[in-house]
Amino acid sequence: MARRHGPHDRIVMSSRVRLARNLREAVFPGWAKKPERVRVLELIRPAVESLPEMKDAFSEAMDNLGALDKQILVERHLISREHAAKSAGSGLVFSRDETFCVMINEEDHLRMQALRPGFQLRQVWNAIDHLDSELEKKLNYAFDNELGYLTACPTNLGTAIRVSAMLHLPGLVLGEQINPIIQSVNKLGLAVRGLYGEGTEALGNIFQVSNQMTLGESEMAIVERLEKVLSQIIEHEENARQTLLEKKPKMVYNHIGRAYGILANAHSISSKETMNLLSLLRLGVDMGLFPGTERSVVDELFLMTQPAHLQKQLSDKLSAEERDLIRADMLRDRLKDVSRPVVRPRGEGPRSDKSSAV
Repeated sequence: MARRHGPHDRIVMSSRVRLARNLREAVFPGWAKKPERVRVLELIRPAVESLPEMKDAFSEAMDNLGALDKQILVERHLISREHAAKSAGSGLVFSRDETFCVMINEEDHLRMQALRPGFQLRQVWNAIDHLDSELEKKLNYAFDNELGYLTACPTNLGTAIRVSAMLHLPGLVLGEQINPIIQSVNKLGLAVRGLYGEGTEALGNIFQVSNQMTLGESEMAIVERLEKVLSQIIEHEENARQTLLEKKPKMVYNHIGRAYGILANAHSISSKETMNLLSLLRLGVDMGLFPGTERSVVDELFLMTQPAHLQKQLSDKLSAEERDLIRADMLRDRLKDVSRPVVRPRGEGPRSDKSSAV
């Protein structure tokens, strides 16, 4: 599965906009008893399936999905970890290209999202806004003229919009600038989270940046504010990478060379270590140290080496130790045609005009 390309996708891996909606005459999912949740699911699911964007969509009730399939959906960022824990009365519908996904009876009756590769917040907002407008013609939303869209959690009241981007920031992490950046972003009223959202760590130097306020500001104002902040983060990351290459090239090459060495040669490796080393490999690709290697190779490995994706490829149930062995086998196989990193020394005088390998 090759990842699609998008603007600034060296740094912005994906853009996402999520909207929360509830039905006017139904109890919020957290308070609803099973028959009520089932009734709401039976009302919402066909309405979502009938949308043009959901032609040939995957649609299923959560109690019909196994634990492994649910975990795969979490790893693909199609559903939340909370939704994966749901059973009877909850469901999901997502488009085959995975650009639209609707969770039914998670925290709210509807959690719908649009996802695009790279830095495309405005395009993602337009896409989900259109889908929401079409759905509103079929369903009676809970809406208040003063408070806006009514949600289970007060922090989502108003526009009930969560605009976010997934950022790969190894330059800021290696340059030890990431904490000041996170603090600055927090002061602007934005949240910075790890790979799987709230309460998770930034594996693989991947951070999610999103708005926190949803009340008292229009959707477009929120999108534009996030666009400005993300543009600044992109610039900081580009500068950090350039500074590292100019001032600490050996440190950078050492990190990338060691990452390549372990990934291409290990016989047992954990999911966490893999993510962190793949981040460095991706940085090496972006810096031109692996000529002929596409970034999509690394992005695919980010996904395929995660526990549920790995398990899905094999029929037998694997222990963590067995997964670590199979993960290492996969990495060695996929990276066998990737040559060791090629470094062109900068500012080191006439010592070498030739490319040398790390």
